[in-house]
Amino acid sequence: MENLSFKSFVVEVLENAQISRKIKTKTIDELPDGDVLIKVAYSALNYKDALSASGHKGITKKFPHTPGIDASGIVAESKNPHFIQGEKVFVTGYDLGMNTSGGFQEYIRVPSSWVVKLPNNMTLREVMIYGTAGFTAGICINEIQKHDIFPDNSNILVTGATGGVGSLAVGMLKKAGYNITASTGKTEQKNFLKKLGAEEVIFRDDLIDTSNRPLLTGKWNAAIDTVGGRTLSTVIKSIKPRGSVCVLGLVESDRLETTVYPFLLRGINLIGIDSAERPMDYRLNIWKRISEEWKIENTEFLVKEITLEGLEDEINLILKGGQVGKVLIKIS
Repeated sequence: MENLSFKSFVVEVLENAQISRKIKTKTIDELPDGDVLIKVAYSALNYKDALSASGHKGITKKFPHTPGIDASGIVAESKNPHFIQGEKVFVTGYDLGMNTSGGFQEYIRVPSSWVVKLPNNMTLREVMIYGTAGFTAGICINEIQKHDIFPDNSNILVTGATGGVGSLAVGMLKKAGYNITASTGKTEQKNFLKKLGAEEVIFRDDLIDTSNRPLLTGKWNAAIDTVGGRTLSTVIKSIKPRGSVCVLGLVESDRLETTVYPFLLRGINLIGIDSAERPMDYRLNIWKRISEEWKIENTEFLVKEITLEGLEDEINLILKGGQVGKVLIKIS
């Protein structure tokens, strides 16, 4: 392909440690090596993207950089015969948007081992409504079921339930047949969570225990925690015997204070959830379930669609904990 130019959202760290975020023009030659070139249709904003866009060296080591850990689009060029020009594909995770130029631009070039063909019953837009957030929620449901917690008489807690992972987890758990309790710090979003499928909505301050007791009454068979800190400490104490807690966030804190009693006396499982480096066969299985048995009937009410020009405001909002639902970015 000729060295065409395209729009890219570029983050730079200036000499005074200030952050510059601007839409700039790049050329294909500036993209990293890879055997599949994709014309991006949609991307999505995740918390990790906002950290990268803030110059976080734990996420992105070299700047200037284009974030975006999610991208869907059309194959523009491929050196791998498994993918053909014009085919609909998507990428979530691996190193995309971290140290590899990411989805907040009109073209990406990546290794073919990162690329997934679009499921037959999903569109390029739909798959980005789920993206890394939905994939992560799917991993959590899969882990919960691996520990023999199935919908019959099971109550699942989702914390940080109005965020990207949290909101999709509520909707997907509902589709899977579970009873869901949603926890949030946004008291005005109760109706939003009920519409997603939560049977009960509790507010963050009412959830957090300050008694310092090592165990609380067991309320939930499992939990998906996107928050960390005191919230996670309370959740661990509140899980029923042989229940499971999936841990995947730290928006409240990266610190955890607990005792061994929930593990010794109730046999609970604390499961760390990573999504970026999952092997392809595992990914395909989770995406199959997302596109079929866990597919939410109506996702439009939880989506805010923007363009690259709207990213700056949404990055600031997600860093302040103000995101509700999923921010979808229409690229081309």
